[in-house]
Amino acid sequence: MSLVFISHPACALHDVGDEHPESPERLDAINDRLIASGLDYSILRAEAKKASRKQLYLAHDKTYVDKLFACTPKEGRVQLDDDTSMMPRSLEAALYAAGANIMAVDMLMQGKAGQAFCAVRPPGHHAERDKAMGFCLFNNVAVAAHWAMHKYKLERIAIVDFDVHHGNGTEDIFFNDPRVLFCSSYEYPFYPFNVGPGNEHILNLPLPAGTDGDTFRQAVTDNWLDKLDAFAPQLILISAGFDGHYEDDMAHFRLVETDYDWITRELKIIANKHCSGRLMSSLEGGYAMSALGRSVTVHIKAMME
Repeated sequence: MSLVFISHPACALHDVGDEHPESPERLDAINDRLIASGLDYSILRAEAKKASRKQLYLAHDKTYVDKLFACTPKEGRVQLDDDTSMMPRSLEAALYAAGANIMAVDMLMQGKAGQAFCAVRPPGHHAERDKAMGFCLFNNVAVAAHWAMHKYKLERIAIVDFDVHHGNGTEDIFFNDPRVLFCSSYEYPFYPFNVGPGNEHILNLPLPAGTDGDTFRQAVTDNWLDKLDAFAPQLILISAGFDGHYEDDMAHFRLVETDYDWITRELKIIANKHCSGRLMSSLEGGYAMSALGRSVTVHIKAMME
C-alpha cells in the first residue's frame, strides 16, 4: 500500500506575520522538495477534513476547546501566550491540522494506506490539555491517538517525538495513561523548560546543545528501541520536528538528513514487527526551509521503504 500525504490549503491560512518562523512557506518548502525529488509521484495525496469539537474533546478540556472557538478574532490578532496567537483563519487551519491526523489514523486502520504523513500547521506537540503553547493550538498527534483508542479500541500506542523541543503538551495529556508510550528527545535546558521526570511510559530524553548524529543515535538506541519493541505497539505515531537540523538556527543540535532517515527506519522495523507497518507522522518543527524540505523527503522515503 502507498503512503498517504495528507494536507489542506487552509493550513497555509494561519499567518502570524512575516517575521514569525512558523510560516506558511514551510509547507511550500516540503511540497517543492517532494516534487524535485520525484517522490511526489509515488505517494497518494488526500485532502484533510476538519476535526469536530467532539473529536477534540477526546484529548482537550472542553472549556479550552470552546474558548478557542469563542475567541477567534474577526480581524487582528488574539494572543494566547507569549509565543502563540490566533488570526481570523487560525482556528480553521488548526481544525484541518487535527483533522488530517484523524484521517491518517482512519486510513491506516482501515487498510487504505500503509503509512501516512500529515503536512499540517499549526503544529501541536506543545498544546496541553487545557492550554495553548509554543505555536500550538490543538495537539494534533494526541487527538489522533485518542481517536485511535476511542474508535478502534487500541490499547497500546507509541508516540515518538524527535523535535528539538520537548513535547510537553503530549506528556501532559498522556501522563496518567499507560496505553500510550511517549518518547520525547529534545535539547535541554531549552524551551519549554518545564520538563518533568517522566514515568514508566513517559520516556524523556534530554540532550545537550551541540548534540550530533552519533550522540543522538546512541541515546535513542540505549533508551528507546528495546522499550518500544517490548511495548509491542498497535500503532506508531511520530511528532516529526526537523528543527534539530544543523542548518536550523532555532536550536543547537547538529543533526542531518541521514539522522532522520535512521530513526525513521528504526521505527519502521518496530512497526513492521508489531503493527503491520502502521506508521503515521505529523509535522511539528523545522524552520530552515531547505533543510526542512530535504529532511521531510528522506523521512517520507524511509517510511515507504
